[in-house]
Amino acid sequence: MLVRFAAILLAFVSATRQAPSAHAQEAAREIPPPIGPYAGLKDDDFALARSFHGDDHIVMTHYFYWYDVESKAHLVNPDGSDALTTHPASMEGFSYKSVAWHKQQLSDMIAAGIDVVLPVYWGAPSDRDPKAPLHWSFGGLTALVQAAEELIRAGKPTPRIGLFYDTTTLRHNAWGVHVDLTTEFGKRWFYASIRDFFSLIPPKLWAMIDGRPIVVLYTAEFAKALDQSCIDFVREQFPRQFAGRVPYIVREASWPVRADNVYAWGGAVHPSILGIAEIGPGYDHSNVPGRQPLVVPRAGGTFYESAWLKVLRRAPQIVAIETWNEYHEGTDISESREYGRRYIGLTRKFVDRFKSGLSPVAEPGPYTGAKSVEVILGEHDRASGLRHAEHEDGRTATAVAGGRACRVTQRKGKPVSYLYFQIDDSFKWARAMDVVVEVEFFDGDTGSFTVQYDAHDPAAPFDGAYKAASEVVHMKGTDTWITSKFLLQQARFANSQNADADFRIAADAPELFVRRVTLTRIVSPAR
Repeated sequence: MLVRFAAILLAFVSATRQAPSAHAQEAAREIPPPIGPYAGLKDDDFALARSFHGDDHIVMTHYFYWYDVESKAHLVNPDGSDALTTHPASMEGFSYKSVAWHKQQLSDMIAAGIDVVLPVYWGAPSDRDPKAPLHWSFGGLTALVQAAEELIRAGKPTPRIGLFYDTTTLRHNAWGVHVDLTTEFGKRWFYASIRDFFSLIPPKLWAMIDGRPIVVLYTAEFAKALDQSCIDFVREQFPRQFAGRVPYIVREASWPVRADNVYAWGGAVHPSILGIAEIGPGYDHSNVPGRQPLVVPRAGGTFYESAWLKVLRRAPQIVAIETWNEYHEGTDISESREYGRRYIGLTRKFVDRFKSGLSPVAEPGPYTGAKSVEVILGEHDRASGLRHAEHEDGRTATAVAGGRACRVTQRKGKPVSYLYFQIDDSFKWARAMDVVVEVEFFDGDTGSFTVQYDAHDPAAPFDGAYKAASEVVHMKGTDTWITSKFLLQQARFANSQNADADFRIAADAPELFVRRVTLTRIVSPAR
């Protein structure tokens, strides 16, 4: 699901401005020059800058700095009720204007092992006026930079600063413009938002990978239209004002464009690992008005620990923690009234393991050392170390074919249907495994199917999560039950697929009836 963190701010924007007329919109469409002093840079301006390398392990976190205790911005709902589900440890100086507050947050991030802070930036070109509802986005960065520089002068480390571009501003802004990123105006708006952020940050504080500043995009849904040209425009324009640097652009999975990396927002609800791992401690937006209830319990920290264990098994290069301090939705890992510094400590523990390359040791369980695991499908599945998992693109129904109970795929007009399977963790004895999957199916129609599995193959879709077996079964409509085998080599089995699955059957057929799936080791663990 898509987790929207913008509801509180959107209500505030709507309440504090009138929608401008079409004529006023047109008159206001002149994109202003860079807002900050750090534009028109030369190579010498990067003399004190440092950069991560593409093979470094990097931990980032989303930083919400829109709070202000004095004005109660983002602390109180329109009806006067508490806007926060969890709360900062202290309300004293709790404000985007406070250098001391930013300084404490940056210090705590270092304690947690965070390398990159991603301020959640709403700095649209339309909101330069200090009275504009989103102007805090500019003003807060000035205080954040001062805090980071004070830490550096004191000889203390500080996270480097990357951009989390909250694309909500493509739809909600002071000019009332719904930005079309395929137009010249839209591309200039898009670039200006990115340009302005970095013009406010001294280059020595930039978070860069191989010398390229990190730009993380929120969801594409707020753009009126978009295509690859908006990304290409940024890559073309940015180097002209920033000493030849080309941004390292990370797209949210909803962006149908080519970028340098990809992630899926919503890791606090459901951990995901695409190019970048997106994880969080749980979710609770109970105090956000107008939302359907959604609570993902923290379970005393075990939800977060489980997400980190998934990261350690999968071993991506970059992890993004969702979030540092989004108190409205209860996704914070910063020090809080409810949890103290527990999640700072938990984060540090797993960051250290992540950066050392440690992989979790398989816990002993009922299938430790077993030769195979299996599931018999039907109205009530009989699972022995292998579990069938339903998902939005993998719906099935109970059925009877050839006199046997089974499950059948639900294609519903889609070109391919899927059946997902999860392997018991105690069966996974190595980071890379060679196994054989047997699928017993009813050959009652034409079509084909294969197995796609979570593998150590970065060339396969989603960084190896959906590698296809070389075997493809072509059905002939013989109305008999048949068992086919698929060789899965160098399988990772880190629950990287939809529904936390380790592999899936991909069927290009009107229907596929499956009764039994068995997974067998080719090599057993040493005893």
